Amino acid sequence: MKLCIPVTEDKGIKSPVCGHFGSAALFMVVETDTGSCRAIPNRNLHHQHGMCMPLASLEGEDIDGIIAGGIGMGALMKIQAAGLKVFIAEQPTVEEAVASYKAGTLAEATPGNACHGHGPHGHGPCG
Repeated sequence: MKLCIPVTEDKGIKSPVCGHFGSAALFMVVETDTGSCRAIPNRNLHHQHGMCMPLASLEGEDIDGIIAGGIGMGALMKIQAAGLKVFIAEQPTVEEAVASYKAGTLAEATPGNACHGHGPHGHGPCG
């Protein structure tokens, strides 16, 4: 399975998970069976609030789901409309987030736990 995880910098599997999907500098695509990963730049990093095009940077990528520290409602709805599930991670690194996913302990993102506007929500910057 291939998962996409927004990160603040490329440190491979040890990359820090970004607190918010749309604010990530990079997206780490991780193959959960092998642990191999590669970083993809977020070409949609600079966007107005609510104008995130979450799949623009991932176009042509074969991913099965997304793990994020936080995600806005608009991005969540667009990703779900594309048939992908989003999971919320409180883990600090890609490696730990993937381990939690494999253990089945990550909560699926819902409108109730999506970021609403700007400001901290316990998982880093939103917006």
